[in-house]
Amino acid sequence: MPPVPDPSSGTNAVWVVLPTYNEAENLERIAGAVLERLPENGRILIVDDNSPDGTGEIADRLAEGSERVLALHRPVKEGLGPAYLAGFAVALDGGAERIVEMDADFSHDPSYLPGLIAATDDADLAIGSRYVGGGGVLDWGPTRRFISRGGSAYARIALGLPIRDLTGGFKCFRRVVLESINLETIEARGYAFQVETTYRTIRAGFRVVEVPIVFRDRRAGSSKMSGTIVAEAMWRVPVMRFRRW
Repeated sequence: MPPVPDPSSGTNAVWVVLPTYNEAENLERIAGAVLERLPENGRILIVDDNSPDGTGEIADRLAEGSERVLALHRPVKEGLGPAYLAGFAVALDGGAERIVEMDADFSHDPSYLPGLIAATDDADLAIGSRYVGGGGVLDWGPTRRFISRGGSAYARIALGLPIRDLTGGFKCFRRVVLESINLETIEARGYAFQVETTYRTIRAGFRVVEVPIVFRDRRAGSSKMSGTIVAEAMWRVPVMRFRRW
C-alpha cells in the first residue's frame, strides 16, 4: 500500500468528493479503501442523486459510523457536473484545501490517491491521466477506447491545450482553483464538465500536471456512459473557446 500523506505536509485538508447513483454494490468498499489512503483528518463527501438502489441509505450509515464521512443528498439525478458542483461547495465551505474528484466504482484505483494529492504540492491541478507514459486503460473494448481517446483529442485540438487526458475524472484541485474559475457558471454535465474545469484552470493561469494512472472498467454496477453525454461534449467543447465567464 502506498504511504498515507503526512498530515503535517500540507496535504491534510483533503476532501474526496464521490458522486453516486446506484452504487450500492461499491460504496462501502470504495469508502473504506479511500479512507485508508487519506490523512487522519481527510474527509469523504458522498453526493448521492436519490439512488433507488439504497446507495443513499448506505451513505448515511457510513456517515453515522465515521466523522470522516459525510453524505449529501440531492433530490434528483442531474448528471455528474451538477453533483460535483454541489460537492465542491460543501467541501469549500468545510475548509478543504485540496479537493479530489473520483469515481465510486473502483475504475479510479484509490492506491493512486497519495501520488495525485502530492502532485499538487507543485501544481494547482493534478489529473490522473490514462494517456501519458505509464498510464493506460484495461477492460475496455475498441469502441469505448475510441470514444475516450477521440474525445480527449477532439477537445485538445479544439481548445488548443497540451493536456492528453481532458475527459478524465480523477483529479485533485487546490482550493484556490475552485474559488477562481466561476463554478456557478458551469452548466456541463458529463465529459464536457471535466474538459471545462481543466480549460478554465489553464485559462486562469494555474499550473496543471498529469499523473499516470491505469483505469479499469467497473466490476459491479452499470456504466453511466450514454450517447447524450458524448453529444453534449461534441457541441459544448468548441463553445468553451469563445465563451467569457
